Amino acid sequence: MSLKSVFAALLALSPAALLDPALAQDAMQEPGITFQSTELAPGLYMLEGVGGFAGGNLGLLFGEDGAVLIDDGLPPLTDELLEAIGKLTKEPIEFLVNTHVHGDHIGGNEAFGEAGATIVAHDKLRERLAAEGMTTATGQAPAPEDALPVVTFSDSVTFHLNGRSAYVFHVERAHTDGDAVIHFRNDNVIHAGDVLFHSLFPFIDLDSGGSVKGFLAAQKRILALADESTKIIPGHGELAGKADLAAAIAMLEDSLARVRTLVEAGKTEAEILAANPLADYHDDWNWGFITTERMTKTLVRELTE
Repeated sequence: MSLKSVFAALLALSPAALLDPALAQDAMQEPGITFQSTELAPGLYMLEGVGGFAGGNLGLLFGEDGAVLIDDGLPPLTDELLEAIGKLTKEPIEFLVNTHVHGDHIGGNEAFGEAGATIVAHDKLRERLAAEGMTTATGQAPAPEDALPVVTFSDSVTFHLNGRSAYVFHVERAHTDGDAVIHFRNDNVIHAGDVLFHSLFPFIDLDSGGSVKGFLAAQKRILALADESTKIIPGHGELAGKADLAAAIAMLEDSLARVRTLVEAGKTEAEILAANPLADYHDDWNWGFITTERMTKTLVRELTE
């Protein structure tokens, strides 16, 4: 099943289902969901769900100093994730890095925290979890203590493990207000989190501190770190490269310019939607969660609020 069709199925519940593992569990957890691994460098892997929606793409670095996991997917699939990790390394997960606050990326925090992993994230992520809690099938609930990051940073932090360095840095008001990007400098690999949706209109969570302006700035910062050989793990979609990121930037910049022209002409949201300024991108970038219409609404809101 393709990524676009899986997300389309989630909309049968609600748009929030993508971010809410409790509400989306029944729709997402089809029999046979597993995690496949792609080696990006010795001891460095991308993990992605196959057979259904398993949450965002993960990163895994391991060696004699232990293992570092980037994001942890959805809680119903923690056992499947651990099984996949166990096929690659017997080292325990010493550190868990969260790229942002959404449940499809940090739904397994409690399980890994209970198992002894040190959870690391941006200050804003912990603040949001502590203040807003986590969404469950019955509503908001306080985030369990084991799910909270115990090491936070405001700007950046660098891991020096297994003979490598992993530079974790904050990108301001991008997908959310607490996004982290991880640059494995020795290996020319970048985990972009949801700052990159590969060949999909991006979800820019304006209600969680994200912004289109910040999203583009974050993408350009990643682009400046990349060369033609860089491997980029997107939050969703297939493994990407510099050209894929450049295409995403070009699409979003042009889309923003098209909508800005209509906003500056005094058009209402309804009139802008009727004009369909993103029609040229529909066939290649539209998908079930962020449709062409919803992307247009996000851009209008960015430009008018």
